Amino acid sequence: MDSALFGIPYLGLVVCLFILIGLLILGLPAPFAFMGGVVFLIYVYGFDAGAQLPVAFHKMKSLTLLSLPFFIMLGGFMTVGGISERLVAVAEALVGRITGGLGMVAIVSCAIVGAIAGTCSAAVAALGGLIIPEMEKRGYSRGYATGLLAVSSVLGQLIPPSVPMILYGFITMTSVTACFLAGIGPGILTIIIYCTVNYFMVRNNRNIRKLPAVGFKARARQLGKATRRGFFALSMPVILLGGIYGGIFTPTEAAAVALVVAIFVGLLIHRDLKFRDIGKVFATQACTTGVVVLMVIFVLILSRIMTMQNIPQDMIRFVSGVTENYYLTLLLVNIFLVILGMIVDDFTGTLLAAPLLFPLMMHLGVHPVHFAAILGVNLGLGNVTPPMAPILYLAGRVGNVTIDEMIKPALTFMIFGAVPVLLVTTFWPDLSLWLPRLIMPRAMGIVG
Repeated sequence: MDSALFGIPYLGLVVCLFILIGLLILGLPAPFAFMGGVVFLIYVYGFDAGAQLPVAFHKMKSLTLLSLPFFIMLGGFMTVGGISERLVAVAEALVGRITGGLGMVAIVSCAIVGAIAGTCSAAVAALGGLIIPEMEKRGYSRGYATGLLAVSSVLGQLIPPSVPMILYGFITMTSVTACFLAGIGPGILTIIIYCTVNYFMVRNNRNIRKLPAVGFKARARQLGKATRRGFFALSMPVILLGGIYGGIFTPTEAAAVALVVAIFVGLLIHRDLKFRDIGKVFATQACTTGVVVLMVIFVLILSRIMTMQNIPQDMIRFVSGVTENYYLTLLLVNIFLVILGMIVDDFTGTLLAAPLLFPLMMHLGVHPVHFAAILGVNLGLGNVTPPMAPILYLAGRVGNVTIDEMIKPALTFMIFGAVPVLLVTTFWPDLSLWLPRLIMPRAMGIVG
């Protein structure tokens, strides 16, 4: 079939994207917005809906995809089970006495939570109630604290294990473990730059009270106490990452084991988790899982229709006709991804961009694992960039502040922190590829 509609190339795809994004802006749940776009393409191109659904359901039978509900459940139990509070205490013992230390605690805590829950929204939900009031007590403005937490939460998308990376690996048939590793370099760079920006932003603020300086022994005792109290919380990233990269678990098995450990620790060791909470957490997170699974089904159908219509190949020819410059093309892709991230959340953005742009990236010679890092960094920035900024508004609701109170600090971190990380990640592939090549060179050779 010809991908042109009414003689106009790409009109079907463009209308589909307008329908999808328009329905999202109007507030329709994401799965139904995807369904609206898919139904439109099926109708205008004359496909049989009954023939598309069985193919999508067949592809859903994936052990990789099975890890999604485990990671989503894990984020819920981590918040309710007192694990987040103990992780923050460890981060404060490490950097809390430095100038701007509590801001650094928020950044480092987002990274640690990212190593457990794997999403931006989980980091905001898990840490907002702990970090924001404490920063306000120490003299930080509530808007600054909320803006800092919002921009730092994107570390949940970069520090493995990352749920969007699982979705990307599933959609593009790329090694999920390699995609996890690809986010570590950009994630560490983000932590360093954000901590530096935070230091310069608050160093002359006399309202901010920092903890009094103490000797090395006293700091060691504080760290030891926080580590003992948070031992089981700190064991979660070790179980997940050590098990995956040590070859003991697949990502799915590691998520299941960590979920069992989180319930056991919250229920019997920390005792912050009550039996009555377990059903509530399962019910809440099951709704999130159902939303993601429905989106995946419609994305698989959408991807199949685009392939059958040769839309990816036509897009490659179109972009090649506009410019053959490798760097300019990557810059255009970055702009598109940031705009997409402004409109939709990290799950939706990954599911929409991966099948649409993956063929173009392969044509350019971008490694699939490198593109995973590019996707994560760009969508993370878009998620906190106005006017839509889904994660920024979520943080605003958690912190009970208006957008005008947190926009200035948030934009400062974006301009001087997120944008440099984005450019370095995009145009210096080794930042995201050196670790996957070091740890799993065979898989990298296969994917490439």
